[in-house]
This record gives sequence, C-alpha cells and structure tokens, in this order.
Amino acid sequence: MVSVSTRKLGGVPNSSLVARSWSQLSVTELYSFLKLRTDIFFLEQKIDEEELDWRDAEDSTEHLWIADAAGTAAYLRVLLDVEPSHRDARRLFGRVVVRPDRRGEGLAQQLIERVIADHGQEAMVLHSQDYIAPLYAKFGFETFGESYLEAGLPHTLMYRAGRESTK
Repeated sequence: MVSVSTRKLGGVPNSSLVARSWSQLSVTELYSFLKLRTDIFFLEQKIDEEELDWRDAEDSTEHLWIADAAGTAAYLRVLLDVEPSHRDARRLFGRVVVRPDRRGEGLAQQLIERVIADHGQEAMVLHSQDYIAPLYAKFGFETFGESYLEAGLPHTLMYRAGRESTK
C-alpha cells in the first residue's frame, strides 16, 4: 500500500499525498505526523487523553498524509476493526488533522476523498468533533446517536454505508 502522489494538491506545488502502512514508515515520516497530531490535539485543542494508542502500529492501519517542505501538512489514519463498530462498519478513520498554516486549502477533503476512493465500497464509521461534522456529511456520512464528550470535546458518531464502485 505504498502510494505517493506529487501532483499539485489544492493548487499548492510541492505537496504530496502519501499512504503507507506501519511497516513502510520511515522514522522521519512517523515523527512528522505524530508531531503534528500532538501539536494540534495536545497543545492547540488541550486534549488530555491518550494519543498514542498502539492502533497506529496495527498491520491493517493505513496512514495517509500530505507532505510539504515543512513536513506533514495534513494527516488521517484508517483502522480496520475485527468486529463492526456500527451496523456493518469495520473501517474507522480518524485523527484527521491539518497544520494551522495550511487550513482552508481543502487538504482534509483530499485525504477523505482518497479514503473514499480506496474504501468507499465498504461501510465506514467515524467519531467527529461536532463542529466538523458538516465536512464529513459532504462525503455521505450521516450522524447517529446523541452528541457526547470524547477527550473533553463534543463529538458525534457518523456512518457511511458502503457503495458500489464507479470505477
């Protein structure tokens, strides 16, 4: 699952979308996206719950990010659960994060589009911070259940049914 695209992303040159499994990551790649995740989740959002949960290291976990000259500009991970977490959804993606200087360029959307292209035929679920749920709704995710606190922030669960591939 090694994939690197060096085309212009979001109209910004010198950015690339990278997709790798744990065993394919270099130490520098791992450090770059973990630094982004901790900078945003701990320092900016003041989340005080566990960030490194060992799910990153699972063989089936996919790490997708957009890199630029400054490092990781945007990141998300895709997990595969043995048992469905809601209905038939075994795919879960999360840890979606964009570096402050690159926000508003559609980088998170590009990562989500890639996940949909790769796994759209499968049902997926995610835990969305409430304020960002409209972004996921644009990709066919629907909320279910009540809003709840996760890591001290309001979240909602969202589900997207698998769809036939249009390729």
